[in-house]
Amino acid sequence: MTVYILSLILILLSILGTPLFAIILAVAMLGFYYLDVNLSVVAIELYRIADTPVLLALPLFTLAGYLLGESRTPQRLVRLTRVFLGWMPCGLAIVVLVACALFTAFTGASGVTIVALGALLYPALRQGGYQDKFSLGLVTTSGSMGLLFPPSLPLILYGIIAQQMSIGQSFSLGDLFLAGLLPGLLMITLLSFWSLWANRHVAIPVTSFSGKEAFAALRQAIWEIPLPFFVLAGIYGGFFAVSEVAAVTTLYVIVIEVFIYKDINLSQLPGIMRESMVMIGGILLILGASLASANFLIDVEVPMRLFALIQAHVTDKIIFLIMLNVLLLLLGAILDIFSALVLMVPLILPVAVSYGIDPVHLGIIFLANMQIGYLTPPVGMNLFIASYRFKKPITELYRAAIPFMIVLFVAVLVITYWPDLSLVFLQR
Repeated sequence: MTVYILSLILILLSILGTPLFAIILAVAMLGFYYLDVNLSVVAIELYRIADTPVLLALPLFTLAGYLLGESRTPQRLVRLTRVFLGWMPCGLAIVVLVACALFTAFTGASGVTIVALGALLYPALRQGGYQDKFSLGLVTTSGSMGLLFPPSLPLILYGIIAQQMSIGQSFSLGDLFLAGLLPGLLMITLLSFWSLWANRHVAIPVTSFSGKEAFAALRQAIWEIPLPFFVLAGIYGGFFAVSEVAAVTTLYVIVIEVFIYKDINLSQLPGIMRESMVMIGGILLILGASLASANFLIDVEVPMRLFALIQAHVTDKIIFLIMLNVLLLLLGAILDIFSALVLMVPLILPVAVSYGIDPVHLGIIFLANMQIGYLTPPVGMNLFIASYRFKKPITELYRAAIPFMIVLFVAVLVITYWPDLSLVFLQR
């Protein structure tokens, strides 16, 4: 009876706005208390997270993303992609997809992408002859592109959680980065084809390629172009570990934005650092509490019981994957991506591995579904940010995003049921 009362109290506290990490930590501590387990295991779990070398990559990449968001990188990125892709049919729409994907890969937060690039891209689409509904839907959707590309923060977070659990075949963060490349490109490609089809009857002028403008755009962004290569070449060339790549990348971003481009003053740097660390500190608190809670769930055999329950009704791997997609889409509609990762991966991973699903493939499935969650009511973050940014009713954003959600759902199905798309570059 006491357990039920405490559960009701915790639910009430969450409704009243109690921080998520406090709720999760309370569940873990109460669970260990009733199991008569010393509560020091919670502190041990927090220390184990702090002692994880790859954890350094999270705050460092977060700082790099915040610095890029505060600089004029968005303008240079849009100019660069436009000069090389703008000559294609519906080239500006493809520019929006590519520019947002590259920016989101480094910032890790699609809301930042909409705020930083929306003021440039939405008016450009309208001036380029695209319909208002299409333009709104494209910019809103593009804000979540890039979560599957390195050095995406959700990818790193999934990797940390899965590695700490040590379930299934072992993998590195480099494996996750490789696994996300083709699925991410698939999403951008399908959305590009949809943009061509949706505007087939719309007269959209095509800009011609200009060598002079291309040289000017390259020269302007010359210091930022190497950033993706730092991450990919550093890790896969064997020069750096992931945490070392994060340190080099962050130092490089500070040097170019503060001392070369001078977009950010030295006086602004402490404030940006503080803001980025507050954000990542909240994620780390939730992560530590969640893994302590996951240990409790494993101790009381919740994943095993969940697997037994599912296996009693679902014996086919394909049916399980269908159920998994439905569950993840629902989660994306009610939770932000970081909360969904730390809460659900400890539960889902053991069950998925029992059905023979590779942990790396599961991570790509998880994040691909969460990308759609950014557009799904009632919590779809991109919808609310775009509504505020462009001063449009939220219902108008819902209608504008629906066609793009359908295209992304098709991509998710391909990613889910074609594991080689994610694992082709890995030696599994």
